[in-house]
Amino acid sequence: QEQFVESGGDLVHPGGSLRLSCQTSGFPFRATDMSWYRQPPGKERELVALSTPRGTFIHYVESVEGRFTISRDNDKDTMWLQMDRLRTDDTALYFCNRRFHPKNWGQGTQVTVSA
Repeated sequence: QEQFVESGGDLVHPGGSLRLSCQTSGFPFRATDMSWYRQPPGKERELVALSTPRGTFIHYVESVEGRFTISRDNDKDTMWLQMDRLRTDDTALYFCNRRFHPKNWGQGTQVTVSA
């Protein structure tokens, strides 16, 4: 069964940086479009960024464009999200999953941006 394990979340000040990690297993990661999602407090889960298998197409939602960077290592079935210049509205529970038909959600990793 496919699994997604997110880590790296923390409490940071505005303007700070974090690097989230996503370790996956149970499916052909190297052939799968992958995404980062987040769920802010009291809101629906939303897409943050996505990457095709070789990174030839990468997309960010407008609110994180220029601040976040998605990357992946297909040999390690692992994906990362580098988050710079964090803002208070980036506070959320962050998840990784497939781009299409996401399921079997992991626990997520909490990012809190606060002064």
